[in-house]
Amino acid sequence: MESLVATVFLRCTSAIFLIAFLSVYWQVPGLYGRNGVLPVHGVLPLADKPLEKFLSESPTLLWFMPSIGLDPEHGVELLSLLGVLVSALTLLSERIRSQFSYFIIWLLYLSIYQVGQTFLWFQWDILLLETGFLAIIVAPMMGGKPSNYNIGLWLVKWLLFRLMFASGVVKLTSHCPTWWGLTALDYHFESQCIPTPLAWYFHHSPEWFRRLSVVATYIIEIAVPFFFFAPVRSLRLLAFWLQIIFQVSIIFTGNYNFFNLLTCVLCLPLLDDKALSWFSNSTRKQCPTTPQAQDILIFLLGTRVGTFLYKVCKRVLFFAVCIVVLYWTVIYFNIRFNTRAAFVETNVAFSKSEFSSALQYFMPLTIWMAVVSLGFKLLDGLVHCARQRSVLSFISTAFSYIVLSSAAVYMFAISLVPHTALDHRLQGRLWPVVHQWHQQSSSYHLTSSYGLFRRMTGVGGRPEVVLEGSNDRSSGWKEYHFLYKPGNLSARPPIVAPHQPRLDWQMWFAALGSYQQNPWLISMVDRLLVGEPTVLDLIESNPFSNKPPKFIRGKLYNYYYTTPKDGGQAWWRREEVSEYLPPVTKDEKTVKAFLSHHNLLDRNYPHQSQDGYLLDALRLLREYSRQFSAPAVIAMLFTALAVLNASFTYIAGMANDKNCH
Repeated sequence: MESLVATVFLRCTSAIFLIAFLSVYWQVPGLYGRNGVLPVHGVLPLADKPLEKFLSESPTLLWFMPSIGLDPEHGVELLSLLGVLVSALTLLSERIRSQFSYFIIWLLYLSIYQVGQTFLWFQWDILLLETGFLAIIVAPMMGGKPSNYNIGLWLVKWLLFRLMFASGVVKLTSHCPTWWGLTALDYHFESQCIPTPLAWYFHHSPEWFRRLSVVATYIIEIAVPFFFFAPVRSLRLLAFWLQIIFQVSIIFTGNYNFFNLLTCVLCLPLLDDKALSWFSNSTRKQCPTTPQAQDILIFLLGTRVGTFLYKVCKRVLFFAVCIVVLYWTVIYFNIRFNTRAAFVETNVAFSKSEFSSALQYFMPLTIWMAVVSLGFKLLDGLVHCARQRSVLSFISTAFSYIVLSSAAVYMFAISLVPHTALDHRLQGRLWPVVHQWHQQSSSYHLTSSYGLFRRMTGVGGRPEVVLEGSNDRSSGWKEYHFLYKPGNLSARPPIVAPHQPRLDWQMWFAALGSYQQNPWLISMVDRLLVGEPTVLDLIESNPFSNKPPKFIRGKLYNYYYTTPKDGGQAWWRREEVSEYLPPVTKDEKTVKAFLSHHNLLDRNYPHQSQDGYLLDALRLLREYSRQFSAPAVIAMLFTALAVLNASFTYIAGMANDKNCH
């Protein structure tokens, strides 16, 4: 039975969307406002035919904002707030948890994503959109409890497989020397975007532990995902807990916003209702179910012999698979214990060509494995339809089965295009119609390719851009410190997840390139030179609170963790590498030409907002929200929702007890 799993999945998906909407809302003025870093006005001009623009150019509800008296900036705020509201309602209320509600949530986030530009172009934003669309399929049509038969959960499981398998494979296909040398974690904890305080301690952990952790990463991301479709429940539970432990370890050491929480949500279809029985507050008894394999053995051999044989085979298969995986892990990673030094040694014992050949062999198997698994799921749905006793129930169930099965086959088919990106020869052998379907749906981001940490950055030091301002080109330079990214050497690494400070994240990416590759950075500098308050709200401290500086420059540093031997209160040390951005002024012709080239100079956008109650409410809420930080509001909101949920549960329980008496 999967109705409880589906319910928990839908509620958790609502929670993730709530976090994402709230996190974006807090940063709209500074990022997308009229005077922000990348004004949304510049990518969404006034349209005479908004419906035509929605269907032909970019599917975003912001095309319709002028018709209700809002410009795009306030439109993004409205869509974010509506997303928070609908997400909260679906999180709390079973009746509102319907396909229509999740379609609204998905459409709202898609509308914001379409104009989010570089600040919203992250893999987890696309992953959230794909998860949100699958939630539409998982959700009941009219609200209430999801069906016990739920093909949408299979699609979620397939998405999790593609995410994890690709993330593991790309680490090796990138030929990055740190991944092949098992030394990636020597740099990861120090060079990741926004580390947590625990990352400092993991960075100084023993070398053998870090190398074994890289091996564990490969096993969890490449080998374990095959357990997702195992016919043995214990293997699926093992896969679930390994994935959860892996994601929690990342949460402890890095601020990856809602991404790891979202991945944990995608792991839920690996469970069944029995595994989640503690989550249910329902007093009704669950009907016991037996696995299909056990039913077949009972039919052939009788109840006693069939049940006994199934239990024996299940345990033998579980331990056999675990032993095989452990054995080949030891062989392929040459794991051995050094008795003299009392630590574990390991290295990759296969070549790049051998891995490439293995990938070409296993990629078709992943597709056939999914086809067989999906086939059994569809067959199970037919059996579920046939078991309906009344004609009306049969017609309703059959209609739902046809619609959902068609959607599942379509989603699986178009997902093969990004999945086979790992093997382009296999991708070329896909049916042309599959490529055509994928191309037609690309603007809606129904499916995408994934691959995290393809190459390790920060080898030789963590690059950081430090912006400085001054009123004298030759002296008096003062640093701008950002809210969360490393800058101040004595500042403790923050805990900011699940909020994503998108400006801090882009500053990390900017340090990996040049300012010419990051026009938004010059736009931000231009805003700092005029003292734009909405942009300054995204920065921790303004060293020029009375008057903006005349000059701003950027320096590139390499940051390193301090060592336990250093003592003191500093978490970081740094070395200057080079000049990143020469001193510029607000009237500099080269800056103006650069901004003009990227359509970021002229901010005289036509005013589309009209005074009214809606605009007044948005402005009032924005002014009030500036008093709080996004992580604090997320924590307070979820605390309030937890209290409300507990109260509703208690009241419902009291009402049930009263009815029983």
